[in-house]
Amino acid sequence: MPDQTFRANIPEVDPSEIEDTRTQRAIAQEHRSFLEKVLVQGGFADLYDARDFTEVVFRVMRDLMTTDAINRVEAELHREAVPTDEKALQFEVADLWKDSNPIVGFLSRIRQPLRGPAPIGIDSNLFLTRVANEGALPPNVPAEQAVKAVFSATKDELSQERIQEVAGWLPDRVRELWEQA
Repeated sequence: MPDQTFRANIPEVDPSEIEDTRTQRAIAQEHRSFLEKVLVQGGFADLYDARDFTEVVFRVMRDLMTTDAINRVEAELHREAVPTDEKALQFEVADLWKDSNPIVGFLSRIRQPLRGPAPIGIDSNLFLTRVANEGALPPNVPAEQAVKAVFSATKDELSQERIQEVAGWLPDRVRELWEQA
């Protein structure tokens, strides 16, 4: 009998009194941490996915910039990425900006910026293709949406001067995403 109650002594729970993790995503934008912004705006499943994708976007951005420009951006990114007790997520945004692969990090500092059309440099299509492929985007998340999420969170950490400098290094369509973020 489906309508029969077996345990009548259990109190009825008001759904509005249950803590829902989705309410955490409704926190005002200015009170979210860097990775929380990327997570929510980019449509990622967890902070680890947001972190990994952010590292890839930053890597491709650095490929377009000179070492001096890379250093100026890094100097402004010294805030906690996400407040947490979890050791794997305790780092600054500047740590995401630096390449975690020491060889790639070294090479990016000694080579010229990869600007221009795809065979020689990185254009908008190659930028978006690289971040989608290297960043392991979930199939339901468009690359542009995820990139804009990283850009938006990054711009919140940078001065207006640095925001303009970064825009100058980005290819046309990617620059539009930067400006929209």
